Amino acid sequence: MPEPIAAWWARRRTSRGLAVPYPVGSYREAWASYPVLVRQYRPEYNGGIVLSQIPPAADVWLCWLCDSGHVFVATPDEQRHRPGRERRRSSWCPECSELAAPRALPMRPPMAPAAVVRAQAAGMPGQGSVGPVQGSDAPAPVSGAPAQAAAAPGQAGAARSPGGAVPAPPSPQPRRRRASSTGLPSTTPRAEPTRVARPDPVARPDRVARPTRASRPDRVARPTRASRPVCDKTPAVPTGTPFVSACAPKPASAVEAELRAELTARLEFEPGLNAVRVGRPFFDHVEVWPDIVLSELRVAIEYDSTGRHGLEHVGHRETADRRKDAALRAAGWEVVRLRTGKLPPLGSHDLQLSGLTRQTVPLLLDELRAIRGPLLVDAYLRR
Repeated sequence: MPEPIAAWWARRRTSRGLAVPYPVGSYREAWASYPVLVRQYRPEYNGGIVLSQIPPAADVWLCWLCDSGHVFVATPDEQRHRPGRERRRSSWCPECSELAAPRALPMRPPMAPAAVVRAQAAGMPGQGSVGPVQGSDAPAPVSGAPAQAAAAPGQAGAARSPGGAVPAPPSPQPRRRRASSTGLPSTTPRAEPTRVARPDPVARPDRVARPTRASRPDRVARPTRASRPVCDKTPAVPTGTPFVSACAPKPASAVEAELRAELTARLEFEPGLNAVRVGRPFFDHVEVWPDIVLSELRVAIEYDSTGRHGLEHVGHRETADRRKDAALRAAGWEVVRLRTGKLPPLGSHDLQLSGLTRQTVPLLLDELRAIRGPLLVDAYLRR
């Protein structure tokens, strides 16, 4: 269970037998790929302990300060996995996320249907003559009766009983019958409801027993990831076959386009391919979309950066990257990720770079030679 930073620090000092259980900089590399969290963390709100002294897996409450000035409490694991599907800066703060997507509040009650409004208007006093009150014992006026027979409810309350006593105030006005189409009160006597004879209790059939827990039908379970329908636009090709997918998103990264152009100038490979068929579903598809597909070498190249707001390839997206790499390797492919922004490598062939420089493509070609051999890779080099 998470505990405050002071109690956690005191407990770690006791368990490790040191005045400073974690020196400054012990976990600097682990937090380097989260520049937003490094900026949000404030040592003055956490007992003077800096972020590089806190393990990312520590179960401790920490105070964070977002760029908008909101102070909130969260554990390191919660902050590292906070970005969801939304790609906006407010994803790092719970209050900013709620303000960015406010809940719809009802501004007024739902309007009644027009027929109900007309019926209520017809039953209000002063809107003309109305019929007898439903539920009363007085008979309805017959044809030719004077107009005083249909008195208003206020006048009926002022009338005296035969004994001369004033009756109690009338009860609230019940709903009246609708007037006729001519605007005059209805002259049709109210028909008494017909009483249906109840069957003999002895001859009454036995009631159906209520279903027990064992006899109730099972509830329909929610669809899991394995039972969700997958996209049917993937062509029926063998697993590991590259192809042109209609579902693949169009490239929007300028750095990715520059990397593809520089690699095309040095290496010959089939252009236009953007997907690889895999053996198991990956996000409702049986295909994955690498940044660059080298079909001749069966190698997929990915260019990873944290993005403008530090949301890309961290947290849940890092988990998705690992799943994607596992699906490609299960299909007979290898993955080379160019990791920038101090992102840690995910595989044995990943390269940690500061960005796209002149040495990026030569380093990538050397890694391709280490994967497929220099004899095969050099055969596709442009002369």
